[in-house]
Amino acid sequence: MVEVWDVTIPSLTGDESRKAYIYLPTTYEEDEERRYPVLYMFDGQNVFFDCDATYGKSWGMEEYLDYTQTQLIVAAVASNQHPDNSRLNEYSPYSFKDSQFGKVTGKGKKTMDYLVYDFKREIDSAFRTLPDRGNTFIAGSSMGGLMSLYALMKYNKFFSAAAALSPSLWVDTEKIQKLIYTSRLRKNTVLYMDYGSQEFKNHPHMLEKFSAVTSSLMEKQVMVSSRIVPGGNHSEASWEKQVPFFINTLLYQR
Repeated sequence: MVEVWDVTIPSLTGDESRKAYIYLPTTYEEDEERRYPVLYMFDGQNVFFDCDATYGKSWGMEEYLDYTQTQLIVAAVASNQHPDNSRLNEYSPYSFKDSQFGKVTGKGKKTMDYLVYDFKREIDSAFRTLPDRGNTFIAGSSMGGLMSLYALMKYNKFFSAAAALSPSLWVDTEKIQKLIYTSRLRKNTVLYMDYGSQEFKNHPHMLEKFSAVTSSLMEKQVMVSSRIVPGGNHSEASWEKQVPFFINTLLYQR
């Protein structure tokens, strides 16, 4: 079951509303005493419903979780749909210039502050969650994948595990590596990270950048599952196929 409601993010878009989504496991209403771990996801409009998805194709998370009887709550907020790099601004920890997108002003910290200090508190208050770090995860793709990696490093006291699918490491690989090296991480920090084999041609030297970030994570003793997806490309249809892999990684020891 997926519930949908409207939220506002004053620090980013003032009083303008956007959709928020929450998936509740099939057992949620049957067992009124049970509490559940929570996975937070970026680009909420793409997570559950094709009719809401930016390009008409979602990740199909509800169908997968129902079919596998996965005991997990999934909460997600839609990304900014305005033109002029609005989504990139909200989903980048760093400001940068790009030949395709122009100037991007990194508002990733504001996005994460809202997620952990407002949205998470709302979810924990309204639903039967397990709110501790060990039962709180985060995931996303593309710029949302970059934000998931950023969240795991910078907000490690909230998240024990993350999934970064096709993360936009091209934004600033050096700053990302510095973030990894300087982050104070708790033990048992877990990351699933992948990249489609067809994506490496989209940005220069992406294979080297992906390998370098993987190495940095391993040196930091992050338990990283790093994977190149055979035939994978930059699309929701491809990311949907990776759902079993990253869900298994996030819940492996739980």
